[in-house]
Amino acid sequence: MNRLPGRLLHVNIFGCGIFAAVSGSSAATAATIGKLSIPELSRRGYPEQMMIGTLAGSATLGLLIPPSIILIVYGVATEQSIARLFVAGVLPGILLVSLFVGYVVIWALLNKDKLPDENLSVSFKEKIHRSRRLLPVVFLIGGVIGSIYAGIASPTDAAAVGVVLALILSWRSGSLNKKSFVDGLMGATVTSCMIAFILAGASFLTVAMGFTGIPRLLAEWIGGLNLSTYALLAALTVFFVILGCFLDGISVVVLTTSVIMPMVSAVGIDPLWFGIFIVIVVEMSQITPPVGFNLFVLQSLTGRNILVVARAALPFFMLMLLALALIVIFPQIVTYLPNNM
Repeated sequence: MNRLPGRLLHVNIFGCGIFAAVSGSSAATAATIGKLSIPELSRRGYPEQMMIGTLAGSATLGLLIPPSIILIVYGVATEQSIARLFVAGVLPGILLVSLFVGYVVIWALLNKDKLPDENLSVSFKEKIHRSRRLLPVVFLIGGVIGSIYAGIASPTDAAAVGVVLALILSWRSGSLNKKSFVDGLMGATVTSCMIAFILAGASFLTVAMGFTGIPRLLAEWIGGLNLSTYALLAALTVFFVILGCFLDGISVVVLTTSVIMPMVSAVGIDPLWFGIFIVIVVEMSQITPPVGFNLFVLQSLTGRNILVVARAALPFFMLMLLALALIVIFPQIVTYLPNNM
């Protein structure tokens, strides 16, 4: 990253993008990359606001870049193909990374005096040598995502592929023992049970909503307003951002799909495209006070007031809003890959 204006600030962006392809969780991405990068960037004298901002914005990629937990939940709740949702998330993910990198480059060119003066020179051979421990991570990503895109495995089968590859890598690195295996098994069990209970609750909610007729009445009411597609999407954006301030992303998706999807279908919006739309909006809510989950993670890592963290994340919130506008204007950004693979 040394040749790019902004230098090591880009490590947060690309590091989060890579880890997002392993984790699928926004909070886990923020915590993991933050623990590694914040102490080092602070030691080197990088500005705190940009350090926190790049991390806050980029960590949300964990929700979008496949494999994404929230896309799986959306796919199950709306009966959409999870594999197609994963493919649909690729170009919007690249778009967000490009916007973040572009913003840092422009900021760095305008604020050269705020960046530390580093002239570290490392040979290409040394870079390859130092990167050798990243290769297993690339192997893991390729195994999981590649097996889905190549049609070798379904998303469920690919999860099993990921488990086996992770165990092999853990064994090769010497970190696999009885305790780590049991801890990993219990952690996966707790997470899976949590999601299963949420989905079960959502199923009950969907049936209850069907009996009350609320989705149908809401859809008819929205239809009666004669809102344009853009007006409806603008209203839903505000709704989801506000809701996301108080709930985590999975809960937002599960609790609203039974009510929202009839409205979306009524105006002719592609449910596949809407899945990516809702994930980006939920990403935005993760860095919005008072209860943006990523803000709390970064507050614990930096020890700074949550309003300071939120202020640092604001430019990246605006960039996500720009990305949202771009996929609304150019829906092919989302639909091109799923329709041509």
